[in-house]
Formats: sequence, structure tokens, C-alpha cells
Amino acid sequence: MLTCVIRYHIDPTKKAQFAQYARNWGQAIPRCGADLIGYYAPHEGSSTLAYGIYNVASLADYEAYRARLADDPLGRENYEFAQAEKFLLREDRTFLKRVSDPHTPGASA
Repeated sequence: MLTCVIRYHIDPTKKAQFAQYARNWGQAIPRCGADLIGYYAPHEGSSTLAYGIYNVASLADYEAYRARLADDPLGRENYEFAQAEKFLLREDRTFLKRVSDPHTPGASA
């Protein structure tokens, strides 16, 4: 399993547009085959960093997912929305592999 972390640099005056963008992906991403963890917008601290996080089984599955997303009507609409509104200033993707188990409160080492 791979986790894709997308780091966005957004226009801080267009947080509402980013939130709409995130809600749209909340529908399209799972439908196209990735396990969406969530989108995160600035709250305190940096006003320009936001994140989108989802899981895919492999890089091959990621490529197939991206092709489905490009063909998805809401996916295409969301790409066009971002281009028109210009709230995304930069977008970086990192693929991570989990190397530890989740913390379980009260578990002994």
C-alpha cells in the first residue's frame, strides 16, 4: 500500500474555493478507485499550505486511477474549476510507504 500526500500551496484569499475543490474530490476520488483519507485546509499557522491524502495499492494502480479520474465528469470539472479560479499556486506529490504499525493506546512495547 502506498500513501500519496499532495502538498498544495494555495492562495490564502481563496480558501473557500479550495474547500469546494476538496469536497468535489471527496466524491470523485473514491469513485475512481483510490482510498481517500482526506483533504486538509489551513486553520492556524501557515495560511498557504493544504494537503490531500489518499492510499493506492501500487504505482500501477495509481496510474490506472489517474486515467479513470481524467475520464470522470466531476474530475474533469474539478480540474477546470482549479484552472479557472487559480487558487492552486503549486502542487507537489509524494508517495510514502508505511513502515510502522499505527499506535494503539495502552499497548505494551
